[in-house]
Amino acid sequence: MTTLSPHDFADIDPPTRLLMGPGPINAHPRVLRAMSAGLLGQYDPEFTAYMNETMALYRHVFKTTNRWTFLIDGSARAAIEAALVSLIEPGDPVVVVNFGRFGLLLREIAERCGAAVTMVDAEWGTVVEADAVRDAVRRVRPRVVATVHGDTSTTMAQPIHEIGRICVEHDALLYVDATATLSGMEVPVDAWRADIVTAGLQKCLAGPPGTAPITISERAAERIFSRRHVERGIAQGPGSPAGATGRRIASNYFDLAMLMEYWSERRLNHHTEATTMLYGARECARLVLEEGLEARIARHALVGRAMVAGLQAMGLRLFGDRAHKMANVVGVMIPDGIDGERVRTRMRTGFEIEIGTAFGPLAGRIWRIGTMGYNCRGHAALITLGALEAVLRSEGAEVRPGEAVQAAMQLLEAPAAR
Repeated sequence: MTTLSPHDFADIDPPTRLLMGPGPINAHPRVLRAMSAGLLGQYDPEFTAYMNETMALYRHVFKTTNRWTFLIDGSARAAIEAALVSLIEPGDPVVVVNFGRFGLLLREIAERCGAAVTMVDAEWGTVVEADAVRDAVRRVRPRVVATVHGDTSTTMAQPIHEIGRICVEHDALLYVDATATLSGMEVPVDAWRADIVTAGLQKCLAGPPGTAPITISERAAERIFSRRHVERGIAQGPGSPAGATGRRIASNYFDLAMLMEYWSERRLNHHTEATTMLYGARECARLVLEEGLEARIARHALVGRAMVAGLQAMGLRLFGDRAHKMANVVGVMIPDGIDGERVRTRMRTGFEIEIGTAFGPLAGRIWRIGTMGYNCRGHAALITLGALEAVLRSEGAEVRPGEAVQAAMQLLEAPAAR
């Protein structure tokens, strides 16, 4: 084996890129500073106080009174899997609302949990009609209805309020993946009557990927605790929580019953909490509340509209149903005769700006441009529009020169925007 020296590897010194894709985005400097704080033991009273503060902060971000509002250590997908594996037993009927890649992900995870999945599908670029969900729920009588709120693969946002009413009427639990929308669009958990909602830091919350906020209703908590089984190595005899009658949750790491005990006053050991990520998540929520949740949502709407105005003024076509477009990500049709990946490469190497590619049936057809979190600022949108115009013109695309930035500026500088 070849001998390696530390000098064979350079220091980590990544380029300073402006991440204007569908996520991750650039983390807020205050979040990065918070993450540089010293470590504490997981039962240190100072640290458990930070855990409690984080729970309180995210109740406001989620617009909920749910006691069980905390963090899952792992990316946004970790929280999705924790929610579904803890709710679903093998054979359970589940309805999945599908209008993009991440609806298909919900199906895959539910099927891995052994669910009997019924799909309610919409064409990519549209959303699912509430009546179609109602028909499926009446027919299937599911234990769980699972949906994405904003699917960045198609840049569409699914209306949730009516689905919440349908679930209440038919005694189904509602799971919502709000990874890409929490704090950038309205995510009123209690008003939706959602039972579990999960998110991620790396989108509108302006943090890095690696931890995932989750909130759980009392109705869902009752279901989860009915499956509680105490890990043998931490059982303490008669004083420990009673074993449940339900089937044991299939995952240990994503067992919400054990995680909820860890985040409760009992602090029943489950894993070593990701200290640094908790510091970052706590600071993300503090930033949201300092700005004001409604003001933050309005900022995402404004800068998103400015990006759309600039793209259209350039002469580019948008993808999907404008009535249900996410506020913070827009899909742009790649002009005929233009190599989409070459444009992305030139944006990155020439301007240090990253825009997103696409998946599945949209691969090679659209770019996805995000305006979220720390990057949801007027100047970031203007710089991105200017760079995209320059690259497209040099690639021979017929775009209207100079109009994109002006159109965006008019929206950003209008009196109502101030």
